[in-house]
Amino acid sequence: MYAPERQQAILGHARSVGRVDVNMLAERYDVTPETIRRDLNELERQGLLRRVHGGAIPVERLGLELPVAQRAGRNAELKERIAKAALDHLPDGGSVIIDAGTTTVRFAEVLPADRQFTVVTHALPIAAMLAERPNITLLLVGGQVRQGTLAAVGNWAQTGYRGVLADVAFAGINAISTARGLTTPDLAEAAVKHALIASARRTVVLADHTKVGQDEFAHVADLSEVDTLITDSEVDADMAQEIQDAGVEVVRA
Repeated sequence: MYAPERQQAILGHARSVGRVDVNMLAERYDVTPETIRRDLNELERQGLLRRVHGGAIPVERLGLELPVAQRAGRNAELKERIAKAALDHLPDGGSVIIDAGTTTVRFAEVLPADRQFTVVTHALPIAAMLAERPNITLLLVGGQVRQGTLAAVGNWAQTGYRGVLADVAFAGINAISTARGLTTPDLAEAAVKHALIASARRTVVLADHTKVGQDEFAHVADLSEVDTLITDSEVDADMAQEIQDAGVEVVRA
């Protein structure tokens, strides 16, 4: 087994059981503990695992929010597919809300140039990207900017969203499950996400398979407030079916 293959297997096992141990992995893959430590260091460098004494824990289990630049490269190919699939849910012109997040950034990058849109966002990277697009009328919602996500939060941001009604909200999320709906690690982010979902006629959630079936600290919205989930083909089939049975259209990109 080559190192990249072993590292993907280690990551999958960590996400399945919640934690991995160096000695157990060395025995499992018939390599030295030093080799496993190098694998875990590489996975931590990619922002996928967090090293702890004697092993590692997947970042999803820690409720950690990595900086935008560090998260952008994770599952990049899957995010690309999700973003392109989301284009099918654009209104014919009209207005859209684009939430903060690395998948929603990719969605903003692939917005078509031959149609007119009004875009509302509280995400600085998305606003900077779209500000000079001649086919887009951009409305930037303000507030206190969180360093981890480069998104505006607080009462100003919530009030800004309450003043609009968009055709579609494209929401990013840290976790989605039938038990708790949409959740995210930060209460301030959760409040703004809730406000933008309430300010659109339809809500389309963009989330790769690592977010599906997970729960985070702060509640954003129930599944009843979501129309469509666009994820990738690696999503757990049972989890996807549970979400679909709850009334959400699930699209596998």
